Amino acid sequence: MEFEEFCRGQLSGLVRFAAALTGDTALAQDLVQDALVRTWPRWPKVSRMDRPDLYLRRVVVNGHLTWRRRWYQRSVRPSPDPVEATHPVTADPAARIADAHQLAELLGRLNGRQRAAIVLRFYEDRDDAEIAEVLGCEPSTVRSLVSRGLSALRLQLHTEPAEAWS
Repeated sequence: MEFEEFCRGQLSGLVRFAAALTGDTALAQDLVQDALVRTWPRWPKVSRMDRPDLYLRRVVVNGHLTWRRRWYQRSVRPSPDPVEATHPVTADPAARIADAHQLAELLGRLNGRQRAAIVLRFYEDRDDAEIAEVLGCEPSTVRSLVSRGLSALRLQLHTEPAEAWS
């Protein structure tokens, strides 16, 4: 398979995956572009792999983890919108996180590997073996990352003050 053909077939899915992983469409596009640039010189070897799509996702995840480590200290959190603060709080936890911005904020509080595992599991519907291949770990580690990530998300939902979700 030619690299250009592979890219055309994978591009939209990769950008959606990276956007879910990063919570930022522009950053997602940059990560995917960087992953494709890094993969192109290795394409003869990568194309012979059983699942080159998983290899490319791994490059995206590694790029995101590198970006997070590099820019962790400079991260800027937006202040609450005064218009949103006037809306009544809903008692339904599912409705509280329905907004993509709130979900991205929740996922953004997880460490990079937990976030990647949760996005791969629930957004991309990948199994443990595929996630393990992308993250470069064992399937048991994937289950641990997902479990701990979900626990952290539950804890965030139960400890957040109600004003934060209005």
